[in-house]
Amino acid sequence: MNKTIKMILLIVGVGLLGYGIYMLVAPETALSIGPLDVETQDNNNAYITIGLGLLTLMISFVGGKKS
Repeated sequence: MNKTIKMILLIVGVGLLGYGIYMLVAPETALSIGPLDVETQDNNNAYITIGLGLLTLMISFVGGKKS
């Protein structure tokens, strides 16, 4: 695999992984009424993004190795 393509995949993988972790940690919706605070999260998209980031990182490291 070309060195440039490997570098691009590495950068995209790190970006997807970081964004997925951010989506996992940051609350989606917050409602505050007086003393009542409600936060909801839907983590399905975060898990998919983290998985894609890990897959891209694996492809960048393993892809194109010559024996």
